[in-house]
Amino acid sequence: MAGDLAVYSMGAVERMLGIPAATVRNWEERYGLVKPGRSQGGHRLYTRAEVEQLRFVKERLDQGLQPAEAHRLLGEQLERGGNFRAPEEGQPGPRLLILLAERDPYAAEFAEFFLRTEGYEVVVALDADDAARKLEQRLPQLAVVELLISGGTGAELCRRLKEAGVTACLAISTLGARDQALAAGADAFLEKPLDPLQLVSTVKDLLGESAFLQGATSR
Repeated sequence: MAGDLAVYSMGAVERMLGIPAATVRNWEERYGLVKPGRSQGGHRLYTRAEVEQLRFVKERLDQGLQPAEAHRLLGEQLERGGNFRAPEEGQPGPRLLILLAERDPYAAEFAEFFLRTEGYEVVVALDADDAARKLEQRLPQLAVVELLISGGTGAELCRRLKEAGVTACLAISTLGARDQALAAGADAFLEKPLDPLQLVSTVKDLLGESAFLQGATSR
């Protein structure tokens, strides 16, 4: 997965594209074209490019093709080095709320700026207790959680946020703690330092607001 910083869990892919996890696994075993990586625990981890390839297959199915034919076309695209990059993404709709739990105030300011630029409402928490208080005040649609917050309790915070009803959780860290974060219920992981465009595109993916995800789920 080198060169593609964002990774998505199977549950996130299922929700983002509306394709049952069992179907995705069956496609992998039968056609062998979209091959996700694995966590140390054996869970499938998808890059954004692989999500876009699955979206390509789903679009062909929506057009009436059979899975075998859709995967044949996918294989041809891959052989030609096909570009599965999403089209330009639009602005989000009504101001969705993002909880940004980040221990570094400068990093929080950086991420908050770019998320607000995209039209999101952002509340910042600099420790896990503050994040819990913000959660009680208003349920966010998405949480961005630094795994080292409050002495390294970010993974547990992800678990608590998901249990409280937060739809999606994006874990971030300078550490190679991807597997730990996803095992705790995070839907995606980004390694720091964050690239602003990668951060925004991953947030939009998880909220279903990418142009390519809207195309996949609007039918």
